[in-house]
Amino acid sequence: MSKTLQTISPIDGSVYVERPLATEEQINEALDLAIKAQRRWKTTPLRERLEVVRQAIAAFSTRESVLAEELCWMMGRPIRYAAGEIKGYVERAIYMADIAETALADIELPEKAGFKRFIRREPLGVSLIIAPWNFPYLTAVNAVVPAILAGNAVLLKHSAQTPLCAERMVASFAEAGLLEGVFQYLHMSHADTEALISRSGIAHVAFTGSVAGGEMVEKAAAGRFIASGLELGGKDPAYVRADADLAHAVETLVDGAFFNSGQSCCGIERIYVHEDLHDEFVELVVALVRQYKLGRSDDPETTLGPVVRPEAAAFIRAQIAEAVAQGAEAHIDADDFPLSRSGSAYLAPQVLTGVNHGMRVMTEESFGPVVGIQKVSSDAEAVAFMNDSEYGLTAAIFSQDVDASLAIADRLQTGTVFLNRCDYLDPALAWTGVKNSGRGCTLSSVGYEYVTRPKSFHFKIL
Repeated sequence: MSKTLQTISPIDGSVYVERPLATEEQINEALDLAIKAQRRWKTTPLRERLEVVRQAIAAFSTRESVLAEELCWMMGRPIRYAAGEIKGYVERAIYMADIAETALADIELPEKAGFKRFIRREPLGVSLIIAPWNFPYLTAVNAVVPAILAGNAVLLKHSAQTPLCAERMVASFAEAGLLEGVFQYLHMSHADTEALISRSGIAHVAFTGSVAGGEMVEKAAAGRFIASGLELGGKDPAYVRADADLAHAVETLVDGAFFNSGQSCCGIERIYVHEDLHDEFVELVVALVRQYKLGRSDDPETTLGPVVRPEAAAFIRAQIAEAVAQGAEAHIDADDFPLSRSGSAYLAPQVLTGVNHGMRVMTEESFGPVVGIQKVSSDAEAVAFMNDSEYGLTAAIFSQDVDASLAIADRLQTGTVFLNRCDYLDPALAWTGVKNSGRGCTLSSVGYEYVTRPKSFHFKIL
């Protein structure tokens, strides 16, 4: 087994980062240090924790341009968009800090003569946070900041595709004066990560990744009764009603489907359009998608970068080819995107019509720049198709009728429902999924409930 981590840049196939994997001894030392540090950190007043976190956020934000360039090279996001994730990190971190005092406050109960009763939110202990490569800062910050503010220690294991993200996050907290051991990163193999989850010193696991990865977490933690949060992706749908603002729906959904080369857990992967708008919608979508410029992520003119690795591109190409063989129509000619070629990570965008749920491209997560568009005749038909999925992360409705949209939203099996927007996380709202999209919650005041446990105080006053 390799004892070295290598990050292969999707831009040119070069080795961009190389790091030694943590040894068993280093993992043990990190866990022991985290356990000891957490005992001190949980007794630190919240106002002092907040001061450290705010300084860490400030230190992180000053490196925006450097962090954006690293992100571009590690996972392939076009440089013109990469800084947006750094801004998003700061936005979410500030919001979670701003609500911490209220979210972590004792829950006071109605007065009862002769008694003092309240519920306190206690930190869990050491949290192991396993973050993915596609939005490496945003997915990590969702769990890291609340966990630390709540009084936990954090061990961060980032994807081998984006190891610098873990290093940069930890460095910003160290610069802010965070107690040593409270926040550490570990570059680990899958086997060592699984073994660490099973260790008694780990009290909480937050994992973002594949369903198979979530199953690994469940099995590794089995029998230990520890808290875990799992965000396992999606096959997120959108419904364009007959009364939708067509221009707005087209612009928003194309961006929702193709931003980050479609590599977003909550990206739009399937669209259901009312028959009254279907043909015009498809025509406008195809025209807009043809305007993308596929190119190297470090080129400021690029609007569509490569997917993360050639194997991912091959998987998506196979989905598309299979759908076409089953009767779907492909509206984009790959020859119009010269950089797209078999065997590379560079992949032309694709829009498919004539699709159905017998095709993998409409049921299996694609995680790439392809979207299927299916005609529907009613709200009921749209809801049935939207719910016909093993996933349930987000769903989007495009309509000018708020009441009708709310009625539809109540019937959708999903963690978040959008109206006239998509592919966005508001830090004030709970980020959660159902079915194979996972369980648990990050962001909002509700997110703090998953990095703490309730402790009841029932005092009889004599």
